[in-house]
Amino acid sequence: MVRFLHTGDWQLGMTRHFLDDEAQARFTAARLEAVREIGRIAAREDCAFVVVAGDVFESNHLDRQVLLRALDALAGFTVPVYLLPGNHDPLDAASVFGHADVAACPAVTVLDRAGTWPVAEGVELVAAPWTSKRPLEDLVAAACRELAADGTVRIAVGHGIVDTLSPDRDDPAVIRLADLEAALADERLDYVALGDRHSVTAVGATGRVWYAGAPEPTDFDEFAPGQALVVDLEPGSCDVRAVPVSTWRFAQPEPFTLRGADDVSELALWLAEQPDKERCIVRLQLEGTLGLRDMALLDGVLDRHRELFGSLRVWERRSSLALLPEDDDLAALDLSGFAADAVEELRAAAPDDPAAQDALALLYRLHAGAA
Repeated sequence: MVRFLHTGDWQLGMTRHFLDDEAQARFTAARLEAVREIGRIAAREDCAFVVVAGDVFESNHLDRQVLLRALDALAGFTVPVYLLPGNHDPLDAASVFGHADVAACPAVTVLDRAGTWPVAEGVELVAAPWTSKRPLEDLVAAACRELAADGTVRIAVGHGIVDTLSPDRDDPAVIRLADLEAALADERLDYVALGDRHSVTAVGATGRVWYAGAPEPTDFDEFAPGQALVVDLEPGSCDVRAVPVSTWRFAQPEPFTLRGADDVSELALWLAEQPDKERCIVRLQLEGTLGLRDMALLDGVLDRHRELFGSLRVWERRSSLALLPEDDDLAALDLSGFAADAVEELRAAAPDDPAAQDALALLYRLHAGAA
C-alpha cells in the first residue's frame, strides 16, 4: 500500500479586491501557513509524498517575497512534494518554476514534463503539466496514452475541468472522464489527482477521481474547500479521506428582510455570533424598507462590525433595501427654510433614487451625532 497526500490550487500570492491592506496581509500569511499545515499533516499521517495538482502560485509574475516564503515553507516538509504547473503558473517562458531557488529547494520536485515519474518502489506519478494557458488537447489523456497495465501503481496528476462538469464540452482541453475511467478499469491507472476546482469533489462513480479543492477558501461559491486528501492506494483498493486545513471562511447567509429595529437587531445578533470574525469574509443580501431612524441604526451596526471582520460587504447587486422616511423621522430633524425644502425634495425622490436615500440617511446620522 502507498499513502500520499493530494492537494492543489494553493495560488500563493492571491489577492482579493474586497480585503483592505491589513486583512490582505493576514489572508496571504494564512495561505503560507496552510502550506506548512499540509506538511505537518503529511508527516502526522505517515504519507510517502505530497502531490500538488496545479496552480501552486497565483501567477508566474510573482512577488519574489511570496516565492521565497513559499519555498521556506516547503523546505520544512519531511516528505517529498511534487508540484504540477497549472493554468495560473504554466511552464511558459516566464515560468516561476524556472527560478533557481525552486531548483535548490530540497523537498521539491517540479513535474515539468509529461509522463511517468517514479516516486517509490512500484509507484509512479503520471504528470500532465500545463505548458501554456490554452492547451489544445486533453493533457491528462495525452500523458496516459502509452501506459501499460503492468502491475505498477500509477497516480495521474492533472489540472483542469472534466467534461462532465464543464459548461463547454467542445473545449479541446477538457479532461475526458470516460478516458480516465477506462484507464482505471483496465488498471493502467489507480488514482487521478486533479486540481482546478476549489471544492473537494469526487468525479464519476469509481471513487478514484478526485479534486482536492483549495486548502484555503477563495470565494463564496466553493463547497467544502479548505481541506486536503489523504489517499491510501493499492491495486484493487482506494480509500480517500478529507483532512481540514483552512482557518479562513466565506459566509453568505440567506437574505435578511429588514422592516424595523427588531430586524436590524436580528442581523446584529447574527454578526455578533460569528466565530473568528477576523478570518471571516461576509457578504450580506438585504431587502425590505427602513425609515431614517432604523436605517441609521443599521449603518451603525455595519460600521462597527466592519472593524471586526476580515471583510463585511453588502452585495448591492442582489440587495433591494429601500429607505422610506416616515413623518416622525423628518420631524426629528427639526429643520426649516431651505434645509426643510431640500429634505422634502430628497424624500420625494427617495423611493426611486438611491443617492437621495443615502443623502437622507447621512443627514439623519449627522443630526443624531450632533444631538
